[in-house]
Amino acid sequence: MSIILDREFYSGNDPVLIAKSLLGKVLCTNFDGQLTTGIIVETEAYNGRTDKACHSHIHGRTKRTSIMFKEPGVAYVYLCYGIHHLFNIVTNSIGNADAVLIRGIEPLDGIETILQRRGKTKLERSVGGGPGIASQALGITTSNYGTDLCSNEIWIEDRNIEIPPSRVLETPRVGIDYAGEDALLPWRFRIKDNRFTSPSK
Repeated sequence: MSIILDREFYSGNDPVLIAKSLLGKVLCTNFDGQLTTGIIVETEAYNGRTDKACHSHIHGRTKRTSIMFKEPGVAYVYLCYGIHHLFNIVTNSIGNADAVLIRGIEPLDGIETILQRRGKTKLERSVGGGPGIASQALGITTSNYGTDLCSNEIWIEDRNIEIPPSRVLETPRVGIDYAGEDALLPWRFRIKDNRFTSPSK
């Protein structure tokens, strides 16, 4: 039995706890009748009030970050290096601007479509491992900026996939050296031994 996560799930005031609890949940998309899903296997937490790596903390409320200051459970999707569409989930409450970045998925449903989107012929790490890759696999782009994750386009399900604490790896986040001491925070979470997670830092 699967349950669609509701807005209350995303409204917690600790993005670290939410990032951990998203491991094992299933990210689902339905675009033009194409259902694709993947088990979330890697996440990163960002705190809008204290975290020098968080866009909303660095830049404040701008055109790009404005969605982060709105209600939880909506998509913050931005373009990285002009190529990669990175999918984040806004959490906490209006005005607090926390987020969780989805860094990796293990393809589950609609695998043929996922492989086509990635230009691959077999399931391997390059099909779901990495934030830009995960977004492309599930068809998520910046056009989904602000999408309600309680909608019928993008949503997350709890399918009772249990990830015991012993299988959760906690390490520093990736590509945020500009954040000073906050770059050392162990706010990147991966499922141990899952082949779709990013390499160790």
